[in-house]
Amino acid sequence: MRDTRPQAANRRNVCAGRIGRAALRLVVPLLAVLLASASPAQDFSGLARPDMTQSQISDRAGGLEVALRLSQPVPYRILTIDGPPRLVVDFREVDWSGVSRTQLLNSDLASDARFGAFRPGWSRLVVDLTGPMRVVEGGMRVDPASSVADLLIRLEPSSAEAFAAAAGAPPDPHWDLTPEAPPAADPEDPTIVVAIDPGHGGIDPGAERDGVKEGDLMLQLGLELAEAINRTVGLRAVLTRHDDTFVPLDERITLARRAGADLMISLHADALEDDEAHGASVYTLSAEAVDQASQRMAERHEQGDLLAGLDLSGHDDQVATILMDLARQETGPQSNRLADAVVEGLQEAGARLNTRRRRQAELAVLTAADFPSVLVEAGFLSDEGDRRALGSTEGRAPIVAGMVAAILNWVAAEAALAPLHLK
Repeated sequence: MRDTRPQAANRRNVCAGRIGRAALRLVVPLLAVLLASASPAQDFSGLARPDMTQSQISDRAGGLEVALRLSQPVPYRILTIDGPPRLVVDFREVDWSGVSRTQLLNSDLASDARFGAFRPGWSRLVVDLTGPMRVVEGGMRVDPASSVADLLIRLEPSSAEAFAAAAGAPPDPHWDLTPEAPPAADPEDPTIVVAIDPGHGGIDPGAERDGVKEGDLMLQLGLELAEAINRTVGLRAVLTRHDDTFVPLDERITLARRAGADLMISLHADALEDDEAHGASVYTLSAEAVDQASQRMAERHEQGDLLAGLDLSGHDDQVATILMDLARQETGPQSNRLADAVVEGLQEAGARLNTRRRRQAELAVLTAADFPSVLVEAGFLSDEGDRRALGSTEGRAPIVAGMVAAILNWVAAEAALAPLHLK
């Protein structure tokens, strides 16, 4: 039987943040005393925020138009309710704080508008209609460069009978279901848990070129990478999505954390206006974004979901930010070493690489403090060669092989560095 004790020791040393968690638990009460005068914790759980300069409920061409610009796409549904007639839009989720009725409503066909949270994880917009109307258009467009989302809903007058017949929620038994979290890792299991995050999906297809969608290609790449990882002794893969569904950016990190991820790899493929750029590059969180990342995570996440194994409920955002900064002192360098290993692995496997192979940026999926993470831009859909390679199993094979080798090399290197870590 294979001796797993060295593996177990390696895993304990490699797992991001695990070394320092006992110390962090001791730091929390001390910081709470030192910062007792700070403002109490606030629950900022909204994933998207409306841009009120580009949002309005107004009358257009004899009908009603609801235009909302959101800071990022979120799942939504549109329905009408009778008695009295109302338009309802459910979101998962929009933070309506700071938005006023007078800012949003400018219509004779709508008498009132209300908005806000209506259940944990969900928010709602209700528009009171002055008469029966039917939805003739509804959809969300996402800017691939900025991820800004525009939701446009158009209604036109209808008969009371037609309105009543169409009113009610569309049949969708899965609407209220959140993505199922992968099984949590056993703390005594020496297996390294790798979170694979195929970018985009569902209402956010990502970059598109010649009918090819980034979200589709990255899902296929993610499934193949997960399969290869699961065939490798000592590694186990978990996926943030298994099909063409939309998972909010912050929730991808949450799913990885709940699964006990030791590292996270997010997969993307860009498209530019020209076709000059090609090949893969690997991103880590930019130094300028690190401080912002801790503050943003403290504002946008539940306090109990900021650091794995450490419940910060009851502590204010300043405490959470300091603790995440402490954890990131360990995981930040680990992320950089992981990115370097991925570049080397891709090169040795014969994958196409960009001339700028290592990059840094402020990317939401890289903001976790408690485990290292990288984003792999697997290629450019605007380049015919990359598009052809990413579109076939044979073309994706060097990318898969290179990343598996990189993970193994990184695990071994981190184990060698473990004696230098503070216990």
